[in-house]
Amino acid sequence: MAAMDAETGIDTRRECLQQWLDEVAPGSRVPPGPLAADASFRRYFRVATPQGSRIAMDAPPGHEEVLPFWRVADLLRGAGLSAPKVEAGDPALGFLLLEDLGDETASRALDGGADPEPLYARAVDVLIHLQREVGQADLPEYGRDALLAESALLVDWFYPAVAGAPCPPAARSAWFEAWEAALDGIGELPPTTVLRDYHVDNLMVLPERTGVAACGLLDFQDAVLGSPAYDLISLLRDARRDVDPGLAARMEERFLAGRPELDGEAFRRACRTLGAQRNTKILGIFTRLAHRDGKGRYLDFLPRVRRLLAEELMAPELAPVAAWFHEHLPLETARVEAAP
Repeated sequence: MAAMDAETGIDTRRECLQQWLDEVAPGSRVPPGPLAADASFRRYFRVATPQGSRIAMDAPPGHEEVLPFWRVADLLRGAGLSAPKVEAGDPALGFLLLEDLGDETASRALDGGADPEPLYARAVDVLIHLQREVGQADLPEYGRDALLAESALLVDWFYPAVAGAPCPPAARSAWFEAWEAALDGIGELPPTTVLRDYHVDNLMVLPERTGVAACGLLDFQDAVLGSPAYDLISLLRDARRDVDPGLAARMEERFLAGRPELDGEAFRRACRTLGAQRNTKILGIFTRLAHRDGKGRYLDFLPRVRRLLAEELMAPELAPVAAWFHEHLPLETARVEAAP
């Protein structure tokens, strides 16, 4: 079902959502417009129900699925973490009715002048708790092969947008060879649950709760089984926000103190490698969002991502990838213009 009827302008998905809510939560009302959109096809509506405020998720089948969110939400809640409770759902229609965790994201709190130290410390403590209490959940594997496959996003989207032409076959082959070398040894650390988009825009401030439960979790439907370094890198090497290097160093030490069984040097090496892998992926994804999906605002983040990647490429284990950029796509001059 289309989100918008081209002839009438009627939001057919919203009408369908209202009909579904009439069945599962009689008396509920869907507002005219959704909450702020994210990088997916999902939309979220704050719905007034007789029981209070709830969030309705609209995940159009064919583009999105609701079962992964539902499954991971139950997994996190079972570990004592504050994922939204799923109160009703219809996977075939692509609708969920969720607990409303409010509006105060950690990002909004920081913008309002909140002290970043306790916010980031709690986020790190949530990661420690998650990795200890959930551990090796039954989730898709996010290892070397998946990381290598994701690296294609840079040569498929960022390279053409910068160069004005597709990446030549020889350069493309060299790109994958460079990453095959850089990813050697990435599996030295024991795998754990990885939420993948763990940053302050997806963390909620819940002052009425205590401990790790005071940090609400969003956007975790793509959870996988991967490196314990990945989510920490997502938090501290944020594509959308500068994080003070001193704060980032303290949070890394806090994490390692909470997981003393991890090899510290292997962990730091994984942080550097995964940071670079993640940022090359983000360069590709944000370019695709701008040029294919018309979400030009994502281009505003590219200068920060390029800077973070340049820092990470100074690590000796990333020399093959750094050499590729030097030869084929110098980062210091790589610019993406807005789509025509």
